[in-house]
Amino acid sequence: MEFLERFRTERLFFDGAMGTMLQAAGLPAGVSPELWNVTHPEAVTAIHRAYAEAGSRIAKVNTFGAYAHKLSGVSVEDAVRAAIRCARASGVEYVALDVGPTGKLVEPLGDTPFEEAAADFARLVAAGRDADCVIIETMTNLAECRAAVIAAKETTSLPVLASLTFEPTGRMLSGADPETAVAVLEAAGADAIGVNCGLGPKLYADILRRMEACAHVPLFANPNAGIPEVVDGKTVFPLSPAEFAAEMRELAPFTFALGGCCGTNPAYIARLADAVRGIALPVLRERTQAVIASGTQTLALGEKPVMIGERLNPTGKPKLKSALRAGDMGYLQREALAQADRGADALDVNVGLPGIDETASLTAAVRAVMRVCGLPLQLDTASPAAMEAALRVYCGRALINSVSGKQSVMDAVFPIAKKYGGVLIALTLDDDGIPKTAEGRFRVAEKIQKEAAKYGIPPCDLIFDPLAMAVSADADAASVALESIRLIGERLGGCCSLGVSNISFGLPQRENVNAAFLTMALGAGLKAAIVNPGSDAMRRAFDSYLVLAGYDDRALRYIERYSEETAADRPKAAEKPGLREAVTRGLKSAAAEAAGKLLDEGRATMEIVDGELIPALDEVGRGFEKGRLFLPQLMLAADAAKSAFAVLRERLQASGEAAESRGVIVLATVEGDIHDIGKNIAGSILENYRFTVRDLGRNVPVEDVVDAVVREHVQLCGLSALMTTTVGAMERTIRALHEHAPWCRIMVGGAVLTEDYARSIGADYYCPNAMTDVRVAEEIFGG
Repeated sequence: MEFLERFRTERLFFDGAMGTMLQAAGLPAGVSPELWNVTHPEAVTAIHRAYAEAGSRIAKVNTFGAYAHKLSGVSVEDAVRAAIRCARASGVEYVALDVGPTGKLVEPLGDTPFEEAAADFARLVAAGRDADCVIIETMTNLAECRAAVIAAKETTSLPVLASLTFEPTGRMLSGADPETAVAVLEAAGADAIGVNCGLGPKLYADILRRMEACAHVPLFANPNAGIPEVVDGKTVFPLSPAEFAAEMRELAPFTFALGGCCGTNPAYIARLADAVRGIALPVLRERTQAVIASGTQTLALGEKPVMIGERLNPTGKPKLKSALRAGDMGYLQREALAQADRGADALDVNVGLPGIDETASLTAAVRAVMRVCGLPLQLDTASPAAMEAALRVYCGRALINSVSGKQSVMDAVFPIAKKYGGVLIALTLDDDGIPKTAEGRFRVAEKIQKEAAKYGIPPCDLIFDPLAMAVSADADAASVALESIRLIGERLGGCCSLGVSNISFGLPQRENVNAAFLTMALGAGLKAAIVNPGSDAMRRAFDSYLVLAGYDDRALRYIERYSEETAADRPKAAEKPGLREAVTRGLKSAAAEAAGKLLDEGRATMEIVDGELIPALDEVGRGFEKGRLFLPQLMLAADAAKSAFAVLRERLQASGEAAESRGVIVLATVEGDIHDIGKNIAGSILENYRFTVRDLGRNVPVEDVVDAVVREHVQLCGLSALMTTTVGAMERTIRALHEHAPWCRIMVGGAVLTEDYARSIGADYYCPNAMTDVRVAEEIFGG
């Protein structure tokens, strides 16, 4: 039986932790576990054999960190092939190539391009083609996991399993909730989706329940044995094998396969298999609902009408045309945010201009918009090459605009849509043109639906556009479009979208006609209206219809929007914001420009810092701490503030002055740990609060940390560790600092730490996120 077929029909069991088992077998601190595949294969095989004897059917091979920038003296290919040989030698039934994070911050959260991350993943996966499947795990950034899935699907025909790590808040570090993660990874082609590390079974129960409610592929779980503690100077996980197995029973109804991560060993797997015996597998559901997504939120299409903002389309918009030709992506970001403020549910992105490099421009626009705006995007182009390039970098499940009934267009677009998993706008025209009747447009829709089925694209993932034509040229244009909506809904069960404003082309006072037609179209069954959300008439017509049609329960949305609204309160489209707003919205170029403008007005540099920048960062920081904002917004604000600081610093240097530092902080990822994303984020935020950061990098020896602290008599040191196997190095570093630099306060952070754990190893402060680092620094150096 093929692996995936068995995975879907029989509960299988993964193994547990590898790193701590290798450490117990003698792996020295600071040595990459993957090197032992080559130097100590018998030890690796013995661990796999122990798990297999305990009931594990799937071995996650020892390749979690097998990247060129993490290995020393051994090639990726040699390390991976040796790992697979070790697992095969154990007699385990299935071998899963284990793919962990690269340690790089992938866009839009960071600056590592999609293709760079994909290349790292592809090299690892290519070396592991002899495995039975690929498991991508411990992913905290949805964009990085998506890149890994796409790279794996392009490199091998093996089944691809994708596993995510969530925070106790129920979101990933990158801000994605469970529903968004499922939508994006299913679109990328994941054959199964799971969770691992970070949390114990209890905290993963609700997350898996939410995932199972919207997933169309099998789910799996490999949680930790609880949250780690220090007992007698050693790192331990609190759940015993029996307690772990008992808690895993809560996860069994939502999952097809179970196993363990940090703190587990063969004894845990043996108890797990017994504990869940007899619990039925969940039933996989068919896809019946069209869902699009950004990297942080989802939008269902077909349940109730949604508004798609049309303002990022250069047709009839001279300012946008100028911005696109100049490469001014800041303008597009401001326009995107303005539409979001006016109530758009998704945004159309179109860059089609004569003479422009549409592929380069569309990908740049998508990167820019998704960086600052969390709304799902509709990618709008007639170029298959531009569409594929944009879909590739877009971290989400896009609305693809468009396909039509033309055979050549379907042949070009359907394979792209299938590969990247988008929902399609389907224009009801074909090789004979636009049918004049509603029956004709219905027949084109029917033809498109049948052709899509050949590619495995379900009917729900087609949103039909029955084409609103200018009523000034054809008196029947409106009635034909409305009847087409009804026919497609009644006969195909299909949803429809319309570019509403086309109906009024050539008429004066177009908003009057547009608003009336919008209401008529919604009444006919229109579910996605492509309109200008900045138009009062369109927005009021849309919101009023939702109340009258029963989509706005007790008119709560309407009341919230209109009870106290005045014209002055309404967001203005694409206005250039002041410095504080530019920082809070994450607009880099606007922040730099606003800082320069304040300087030109005669404001003192430090007055701008203390009166504008720091309050803006504090505002975002408070939102982050209260759970209203997430890491992407925090990072965006930091980047925007950094661009403003650069302008201020240049002016200071020109005048011979220097910005006063609030204090020096040493940061380091401890010896043996090469994961420095959290440390880098902390450093970036601290620098924006005018602290001087001495970043020692990753895998930093104890003596190097001590030397850096002693050299400048540093008052605060921050240490980071991601892996349980390197917490011992963190404790040794803390002891050395206490001995040689007793004046220095120590803050620690990392996925395996808790406040109690941090205290038990001698740290003064536990910092679960970058804003906590700032609060600690302000306490030490004075706020």
